[in-house]
Amino acid sequence: MAASRNARQPIRLVLDAMGGDHAPSETVAGAAAAREELGLQVVLAGDPSVIEKEVQKLGLAPFEIVEAHEVIEMADKGAWSVKERPDSSLMRGAEYVKQGRADALVSAGNTGAVMAAAFVSWGRIRGIKRPAVAAVLPPPTSPRVLIDAGANADCRPEFLAQFARMGSVYHRLITGKKDPVVGLLNIGSEEGKGNELARAAYDILRRDGAIRFAGNMEGRDIASPDFDVIVTDGFTGNVALKTIEGTASFITGLLAQALGRLGREELRPLLPALAEAREQLDYEEAGGALLLGVKGVCVIAHGSSRARAVRNALKVAAEAVKEGLVKRIEELVGGR
Repeated sequence: MAASRNARQPIRLVLDAMGGDHAPSETVAGAAAAREELGLQVVLAGDPSVIEKEVQKLGLAPFEIVEAHEVIEMADKGAWSVKERPDSSLMRGAEYVKQGRADALVSAGNTGAVMAAAFVSWGRIRGIKRPAVAAVLPPPTSPRVLIDAGANADCRPEFLAQFARMGSVYHRLITGKKDPVVGLLNIGSEEGKGNELARAAYDILRRDGAIRFAGNMEGRDIASPDFDVIVTDGFTGNVALKTIEGTASFITGLLAQALGRLGREELRPLLPALAEAREQLDYEEAGGALLLGVKGVCVIAHGSSRARAVRNALKVAAEAVKEGLVKRIEELVGGR
């Protein structure tokens, strides 16, 4: 498991500097922004010669580096790659956390590999049947947690019950809401709807006194303020997440086209509202999704993350460490 560090020590985060479509230039720039703007201690995992070249190019102060000479590519198979490439930046970063030298791992690399690295290096929280990816959906003013967003394509009903508990813990952490409302993503809102998995999960969720279960919800309810935690299997959740991202990009594209036909003076009074809307739809503001259920804090950033998204992913990791997310999940879910 990830070793614990002295609570009085400042939070240290290790970033897979070689992971992501735009690594290492954007990962290094994001680490610098987190260090300078947020005051976070960031250690970079990767090839020192490559990282130092980027640091010099950007005119930055040196970073501590976890030396690694292999890279897990986006197209590699996750579980296979972490075993076959122990000297990868991802595995070296995960081991650094396991040794207690850092408090969390952040990567914009291969999602399957990030999950496998955390699981192989740290293991699961006792009692957790399957770790799950928890994605925070916009807007930031009233965020919702979608879980599982891609870790488990095939699930059993009891997995979804644990996802609901973990998602509730995380929602309380980010919003302070004491009793978040849980919905089961389904093809209809009535009891008895859906496939065998959904019907069986419904029966378990409605009897769980540790969560506030409100029943089934449909895809159109994902943006509704009536639900705080959206529970589903990883296959459905990932499709839903990618659909949301694609729809947001489509809408912003249509707005850009329409606004492009306006003159400068006509556009000027609209700019503040448009900037706010864009911020609320931008995945880079969320930073990354937490892998819940493993014995450590692991944040998976979007593969196409630029510096701002990397910065925000590091912020997510630091907040999870500060709030003792792993311990909270252990108390509510572990050993169940």
